[in-house]
Amino acid sequence: MKENILDVLMYLFENYMNDEIEFDSDEESLRAELRAAGFHQTEISKAFDWLEGLADMQDKPYAVPLNTASIRIYTQSECGKLDVHCRGFLQFLEQTGVLDHVTREMVIDRVMALESEEFDLEQLKWVVLMVLFNQPGQEAAFAWMEDLVFDEAVGRLH
Repeated sequence: MKENILDVLMYLFENYMNDEIEFDSDEESLRAELRAAGFHQTEISKAFDWLEGLADMQDKPYAVPLNTASIRIYTQSECGKLDVHCRGFLQFLEQTGVLDHVTREMVIDRVMALESEEFDLEQLKWVVLMVLFNQPGQEAAFAWMEDLVFDEAVGRLH
C-alpha cells in the first residue's frame, strides 16, 4: 500500500470524526488499528506529529492584524505546494467567510507540514476540513466544508 500522511489523517478523520476520543489516552490503540489497516509505522508517527502540530496552533493563535484590504503573498515554496487552483480556492474560502486570516494561515501551515510531493485541490479540501474541525466556534464553516467534501466524494462514486 502506497500511502502518505494525508491518507492516515483522512482514515482517522473519517473513522473517528464523530467520536470524542482523546489521542493521548487512545494513541496506542489507534496506532495498532492503523497498523492493522495497512499503514506503515513511519507514516502513522508523522500523522500523529501533524495532529500535534495542529493542536499546538490552537494554543498559539497567529498575531496577524485583521485588515480586509490585505492580500496574502505566497512564498516560492508555498507556490510549489499550492498550485493556482489551490490558492484560488483558499481565497474563495476567505471571501465567503469559511476561513478567516487565522484559519487560512493554519491551513497553509498544515499543508506545508505534509511531506507529499504531489498535492491537489481535493487534498486541500481535506486539510481545510481538519483544521476547521479542530477550531472552536467554526461549526458553521466546518459544516459547509464537510458538505462540500463529502457531497463531491459521493458524487464521484456514481
